[in-house]
Amino acid sequence: MKTPDLSEPRTRRRLIAALAAAVIVLVLAGVGVYGLVLGPPSHDRDDDSETPGPVMTAPSDPVPTTTPRLPVVRASDDPETFARNVATVLFEWDTASGFMPLDYTSVVLDVGDPTGAEQAGLASDIAAYLPSRDAWLELRQYATAQHLTIGNTFVPEAWATAVEQAQPSQLTEGTVAVTIEGTRHREGLWHDEQVTSEHAVAFTVFVVCGPTYETCHLLRLSQLDNPLR
Repeated sequence: MKTPDLSEPRTRRRLIAALAAAVIVLVLAGVGVYGLVLGPPSHDRDDDSETPGPVMTAPSDPVPTTTPRLPVVRASDDPETFARNVATVLFEWDTASGFMPLDYTSVVLDVGDPTGAEQAGLASDIAAYLPSRDAWLELRQYATAQHLTIGNTFVPEAWATAVEQAQPSQLTEGTVAVTIEGTRHREGLWHDEQVTSEHAVAFTVFVVCGPTYETCHLLRLSQLDNPLR
């Protein structure tokens, strides 16, 4: 291979041009990398002479189209209707919603006796219907949710006997017991497969309505599966 004669003017010019091009490429490459590290240059906020360029953003996780909300007990002045509304919300929860058992407890307590006399007892009653905190965290791994379908509601005969035997002023006027029979439904994921279960339930809801209050309020709950008949 013939070694180029660097003494020739034409050869020297070609070599200088090649070196200059190489330097320019390296400089541009360096500027490009530097720009990627620092990001786009900032501009003076008061300078409106330049039109901002398009902003590129990286793809992100999908944003939920709906925000989870807690259920609400609908008001009613009819004892059986109100008892059904309470029962529906009492059994309606979703471990994947981001809420905890105390959040669902507060929803039911919101329709409790306005005097507050039964609040402590009612809170204990509700807790017995909901999973414990540890059980809730365990169920959350399987995205477990629950709801109730109501089959029958009635004022139990035992309540009429209780009213007859009650001492004067022992029961607030308008207090009623309503027994509810239904089916508890649970669903969740097990090894990425949807699984469901059903269980018959029965319980009694004690409410107080008119003439004491314009709308009904919740007093207490019986033990689950130990209702008045």
